[in-house]
Amino acid sequence: MTETQGELAALSKYIFRAPSWRATVPFSLLIAALAGVAAFDSRFLLEDIWQGIFFIGAPTLVSAAATTPIDRWLGGQLTFTRSSLLATVGEVVLVALVSLAGIVTVFTDLGQNFVFDVLIAALALVFAIRLLVVLAVSRTSPLLASIPASIQTLTSGLVLFVYSGTMNYFSIGGPYLQAILSRTEDAPSEITQAFIPSDFGLLVAMSVLYGVVAYGFVLAIDRPWQRSLGVSSLDFIQGFIGHVAEGSRELETFFEQIGERSIVPVTVLSFRREKGDEKARFVLPMIHPGPMGEIGGGNLPQRVAESTAGLAFPPHATAGHDFNLVTEREVGTLIDAAESALETIDYHGEATPAIRSVEGEAKILGQRFGEDGLLVSTFAPTFTDDVDYSVGLTTMAEARVAGLEDVLLVDAHNCNNGLEGDDLGHVVPGSGRSFEMMQAASAAADRLVEADTEPMGLGTAWDRTTWRIEDGIGPLGVRVAVLEVGEQRTGYVLIDGNNMEPGLRDRLLEAVDDLDAMEVMTTDTHVVNTVESTNQVGDAIEEAALVDLVESLVAEALEDVEPVEAGMATERAEVTVFGNDRTETLASQANAVISMAGWLGAAVIVATGAISLLVFLVT
Repeated sequence: MTETQGELAALSKYIFRAPSWRATVPFSLLIAALAGVAAFDSRFLLEDIWQGIFFIGAPTLVSAAATTPIDRWLGGQLTFTRSSLLATVGEVVLVALVSLAGIVTVFTDLGQNFVFDVLIAALALVFAIRLLVVLAVSRTSPLLASIPASIQTLTSGLVLFVYSGTMNYFSIGGPYLQAILSRTEDAPSEITQAFIPSDFGLLVAMSVLYGVVAYGFVLAIDRPWQRSLGVSSLDFIQGFIGHVAEGSRELETFFEQIGERSIVPVTVLSFRREKGDEKARFVLPMIHPGPMGEIGGGNLPQRVAESTAGLAFPPHATAGHDFNLVTEREVGTLIDAAESALETIDYHGEATPAIRSVEGEAKILGQRFGEDGLLVSTFAPTFTDDVDYSVGLTTMAEARVAGLEDVLLVDAHNCNNGLEGDDLGHVVPGSGRSFEMMQAASAAADRLVEADTEPMGLGTAWDRTTWRIEDGIGPLGVRVAVLEVGEQRTGYVLIDGNNMEPGLRDRLLEAVDDLDAMEVMTTDTHVVNTVESTNQVGDAIEEAALVDLVESLVAEALEDVEPVEAGMATERAEVTVFGNDRTETLASQANAVISMAGWLGAAVIVATGAISLLVFLVT
């Protein structure tokens, strides 16, 4: 992850799951009731509450119920959860602005008319906010989007028209129409005679003004996206809102528009018992398990684990965010490739003892099975995030040149400091660490090719754990494989999480003294990043508890050791990924839009506020 991507990822702290309409509707009624108590001065408290619910809450309920069917009839995609949340937000904005105006009148010479002017402006603002959201979510034309967007403002305006006595200014319609559209006897004194016909004309004009400004704002921030990526920022916002609000797959549709086809290796290392059934399987598609949640390949480790006969170990490959899958459907292609590779494996009953190769900051733990090698790379205790795809390919090539036929190269992904600092630890081509990693792999392969092999045994253990994604631990929990070759015992610990807190990997290695060699890996699952952008292993959970768990699993795996055969094979899969530099471009554009939108939004608000003030002074 680069610094630019880190800045974008840090915005995940603002992500929340939208509450169901069953929660937002009662909340909106509560707000309306409290506002009624504050705004009206009836003889009875319950009457104030009822008036608040009717005059403030009723338009919210109508908007929450009617927006979705009208929007969908016009070709939109708003759900009831989204429309109820949007209506509640509009109500909160309205109550907040009117309450603020009331406070201002207490400390100034401004009268009640100022409150009503603010009310008109607030209703127009609610329309503009709703228009922005409907445009982003439903992707209909501005004219069509303005219909469902106007429901809350239109309903509030109609209620004020009927109960303020405005109909008394007209001499049309006869007694029957007057009785329907003029009900001042049922309204509190704060509303009756508060408006005249020109006020409603002003409301329409202000709504049109605010709506045009809102649409112009959208066009301004959308232009850079269209120029650089050829897609609309509204497509991204639509998918993002759908994902964080309801867990939808709309974001994948956007990613498909910017993705590109790529061929990636899928390597399988399988261990089977003497009777032929599989005991464990390492599966390594050269893909990054992102971008977040279950979008794209975010839940790749669990999907891989569910597809294996033996206990699955899906560690992190040497690939960054440019190699995120664009849709979850692509995971099936990788699993099919893994199954094809499994069918071509030649098994061997012997392996080499594990060796550790160190070159600068790079450390590689490796073992050979037949002519193939397992290499696990780490830069701990220095901070590292993803290893670039091309660096991984070159590193594997160096190991093959040294004599290994096939290579399963794991990025242990086990030491990082989150999003702190200017360098987030991405190992890129041409960097010093990339050359150290290549040299370490070459030296490890040299030693493995020369090393003698001996019969091997394998023991495994797995604990799903009671930790959840909020704790930085995914559904695969903690898995341990112990390989016994001759007198040497080597442990491979896989934690279903996204990187680790600095120093935790070293404390785990120090705590386990029953093994001759060990490495700790994470899957880099991104299901844990729906909580926050980092959420690393060891950030939320107690380190001592994890140490105790790993120690107990190692002991359990040692008791489970039995003779096995092992073999490795690689197949290539063609999938759609984000593509070279697309992630960086997307992150750069998103960060630029966010930065620009803040200043542009402030300028628009000031300008629109000045125009509104001028209009009120003139009228």
